[in-house]
Amino acid sequence: MEEKPIRLVAGLGNPGPEYAATRHNIGFMVVDQLAAQFGATWEKSTKWDALSAKCGAVLVIKPVSFMNRSGYPLFAVAEFYKIGPKEILVVLDDFALPLGRLRLRACGGSGGHNGLESIIMQFGIEEIPRLRIGIGEAPPEGSVDHVLSRFFDEEKPLVRSTINRAVEAVKCAIDNGLVSAMNTFNQTGEI
Repeated sequence: MEEKPIRLVAGLGNPGPEYAATRHNIGFMVVDQLAAQFGATWEKSTKWDALSAKCGAVLVIKPVSFMNRSGYPLFAVAEFYKIGPKEILVVLDDFALPLGRLRLRACGGSGGHNGLESIIMQFGIEEIPRLRIGIGEAPPEGSVDHVLSRFFDEEKPLVRSTINRAVEAVKCAIDNGLVSAMNTFNQTGEI
């Protein structure tokens, strides 16, 4: 499989202050920190429902259409800039992974994640690289309540270090390719 360079990074989350610090918004938290490291500022486009920032040669976006409609603005941005699905890295939460665990993949299904499902449906392809970030296992009866909850105080130090590692994983994927980032960051232990 030919590896394409990452040209677009999309952090997933829900807009609005009521969602800002929730587990479901860890994708936004990661790209916010990435943009801050580059000294980039977020700009609202009139063309699509997303905020965008330029981090070096890579465009970073935050769809603000709500999680379950993330595919629409991401597809519009990719079409406009002629960026193929394999040149996109989607950063999202995953309640099937333990808190703090990172998993980079080149393709696959949505795993029940509505934002990723929207993206896969919009592009019509599962070969879209993604960085899944563990937010802790949801109870069987309450996945919606879990993903929309805030991190507990005792989890916050691990969340901060996870966001730092996720930013490094994104930069590694951009600079060295997805396979290199997978080999480095898909380990179970701390890096």
